Amino acid sequence: MNPISRRQLHRTSRTQPIVKGIAAACVAASTLWCAGASLAADQPVVGLITKTDTNPFFVKMKQGAESAAQKDGAKLISAAGKFDGDNAAQVTAIENMITAGAKAILITPSDTKAIVPSIKKARAAGALVIALDTPTDPQDATDALFATDNFKAGVLIGQYAKAALGGKPAKIATLDLAPGVSVGVLRHNGFLQGFGVKEGDPSVVCSQDTRGDQAKGQTAMENCLQKSPDINVVYTINEPAAAGAYRALKNAGKDKSVMIVSIDGGCEGVRNVKAGAIAATSQQYPLKMAELGVQAGVDYAKTGKKVSGYHDTGVTLITDKPQGGVDSKDTKFGLDNCWGNK
Repeated sequence: MNPISRRQLHRTSRTQPIVKGIAAACVAASTLWCAGASLAADQPVVGLITKTDTNPFFVKMKQGAESAAQKDGAKLISAAGKFDGDNAAQVTAIENMITAGAKAILITPSDTKAIVPSIKKARAAGALVIALDTPTDPQDATDALFATDNFKAGVLIGQYAKAALGGKPAKIATLDLAPGVSVGVLRHNGFLQGFGVKEGDPSVVCSQDTRGDQAKGQTAMENCLQKSPDINVVYTINEPAAAGAYRALKNAGKDKSVMIVSIDGGCEGVRNVKAGAIAATSQQYPLKMAELGVQAGVDYAKTGKKVSGYHDTGVTLITDKPQGGVDSKDTKFGLDNCWGNK
């Protein structure tokens, strides 16, 4: 065996605590999915924390982050909650990533207010913290935000639904996320503005929370149909909730008479638009969010330069039944670009 040089010994001793920190973080994160227990010398560490590891949106975001990390020579460690709203898991993940020596932490916050103290702690420890998709409350709790204009996404499907209804009296059900979560509030309020109604308008006959979950979306739609069988427009926070709503409507024999509009523009969601289950969806681009976030994190690790403020990653209305006065693209464009694929 060749003797270890002084330089090699110095490098090994300098990186060993970080390697151990990452391994310890992964062991400690018993409620989280965690990866990244090995680290090359001087390799920047970037953390990614998503709301769940099952929603296709966050699966694709993680893939984008992994690809960007590999390209930029960074080590990605990742974690996710068990469900949308699992703030405790995200708090644990931040603690673990601080311990692991992450220079940047990218997060889609589940509870946009409750996570702020943990984000402040990470920033005080010297980490760059970037929100992806969902702004914190307040938004400037993170260094930067890479996201769809969620309010605009809601406006687009609201405008579409209003135009497609063609002057018929509206009976609207809103299948929302959860109280106080910024992304859900922005999309909901955007939809109402786009449709031309205000909160509390009598045309909104039912509102239910779904946490963006398909099964909960189906239950919420069933509850709304029991309350108001004449619903003719359904807004959903995302496409899993839309899929659940469609199943409930189909079971009730109402899938042909009720219009569903949604947000995400994921590959499966666009296929549902093409099949007619969803009338229109606002497409966003999680791959782009993740790639830009990782690039900013690596740049900070190497140069100390911090990215700041809001960076709009774009939104496009997808439908095969365009309406006058509402800009849109068809499902071919949607499938070519779903999740940010080019």
